[in-house]
Amino acid sequence: MRRLGGLFQVPGRLWARSLPFRVLSTTLALTVIVLLVTGWFLVAQSTQGIYQTKKELCLSEAASVLDGMQRQLSMVDTRTETVTERLTQLATDAAARGSVGAQYHVLVSGPVSDIASAALNPYSVPAALRSALETSDALLSTPTTLMLTDGRPNQPGLAVASVIRGPNNVRYPVYLIFSMTQEEETLAAVQRAAIASGVMVIVLLGVTGYFVALSVVRPVQAARRVAEQMSGGNLAVRMQVTGTEDLASLGSSMNHMAEEMGRKINQLESLSALQQRFVSDVSHELRTPLTTVRMAADVLDGHRDELQPVMARGVELMQTELGRFEELLGELLEISRFDAGAAVLATEEVDVVTLVLIEIDAVGALAAETGAEVVLDAPSTAIAEVDAPRVRRIIRNLLTNALAYGDGTDIQVSIRVDDQAVAVAVRDYGVGFTTAEAAQVFNRFWRADPARGRSIGGTGLGLSISLEDARLHGGWLHAWGRPGEGAQFRLTLPRHLGQELSASPWPVVPTDRVRP
Repeated sequence: MRRLGGLFQVPGRLWARSLPFRVLSTTLALTVIVLLVTGWFLVAQSTQGIYQTKKELCLSEAASVLDGMQRQLSMVDTRTETVTERLTQLATDAAARGSVGAQYHVLVSGPVSDIASAALNPYSVPAALRSALETSDALLSTPTTLMLTDGRPNQPGLAVASVIRGPNNVRYPVYLIFSMTQEEETLAAVQRAAIASGVMVIVLLGVTGYFVALSVVRPVQAARRVAEQMSGGNLAVRMQVTGTEDLASLGSSMNHMAEEMGRKINQLESLSALQQRFVSDVSHELRTPLTTVRMAADVLDGHRDELQPVMARGVELMQTELGRFEELLGELLEISRFDAGAAVLATEEVDVVTLVLIEIDAVGALAAETGAEVVLDAPSTAIAEVDAPRVRRIIRNLLTNALAYGDGTDIQVSIRVDDQAVAVAVRDYGVGFTTAEAAQVFNRFWRADPARGRSIGGTGLGLSISLEDARLHGGWLHAWGRPGEGAQFRLTLPRHLGQELSASPWPVVPTDRVRP
């Protein structure tokens, strides 16, 4: 059974992968349908024509024979011979006439018994035809089977019958059984010719369709090969262009696209190099004055008690803003590394539960300031191969974001692990966001509530960096929210680097709020 299933799967795979096979199979299928309909119509018409012609000939011959028998029976002299003798003679004469060319056999229902041609089985006459003649004098016909008693096989036949009248108007049924063997053989020959013609047409059309499909598909296959080489980095490859038809236009378009792609990629590479150089220069140029300003601010902060209240407040604000500026500069540099494709992982097997506990402790003061409590629901361990600093940064961003927009409500942190992945979900019950805004929360500098100030740190880049860190691991970072019902951010990471994720151990929609 498996082998049969494999055989049935082969056409499906060819249909999905091969354009010539689809063209050829479709052409052949339509051809077979047309040939079947046409062949059926021709054979049906031929059958009807042959049988109708044969029937008319049989009726004409039977009418002639019956007319002669009626005349002969009308002239019978009962003083010299009996009706039975004359019927026997008439049947013998008719049978002799029908034996020429084996046209028909005769059966006459006499006064005493049936009078039949030699070797004719009386059962060749259908009972329905005998019953019909009991109430009718018309010339009747019906298909039948010609059965002979001399060992010859049964043959298809046509029974024609009518009545002749003798002395005293006595009715005598006469049956003529015509053989249809020759007509059946003719029809069989017509059918064989139709089948042979159909097979030849299918073969010729299949071969023709195959070469036509190849002639059309070859340029498309060439374009596919060129596209594959271009996607592999070989932008110098080109298609051969011959002629001026549509397929030649395809080659010209592919070549033009390759040239434009090469030019754009060169521009992007130049811009990328320029960006990396700009990031390096900005890092160097900003770090130095920032360090100087930080040192001066530290000196002023050390003597803040000696300053007037207004100046002391200014020093405090300067310290806060310098910290935010340093954080913003670090995150901008990290974003630039992601944009330049320079970010790399340094993975090791760690316990994700431990990483989450460390970050919960780190935001303890912030949680106390907002009046919220961070509640952890986790297994004892959740080992995964990850870059610990990057995962900690993701969790820190999610916790800080939840505390900032949680309106002082408790924060629920859930950890689940299975054979493939580990999931960390951070749930708050604050302002939340709409379904349309769920796709924007990872945009740079986007805020769920623009009217709010950034009272709890934050640069607007944390979630963007967290998303990039998750993708760098080959994982997911999803967001769910509803206005007034809070939000949940779910981080899903593969337990082994390079493992492809298919599902997460924790749902996107919180378990305490199922989508209606």
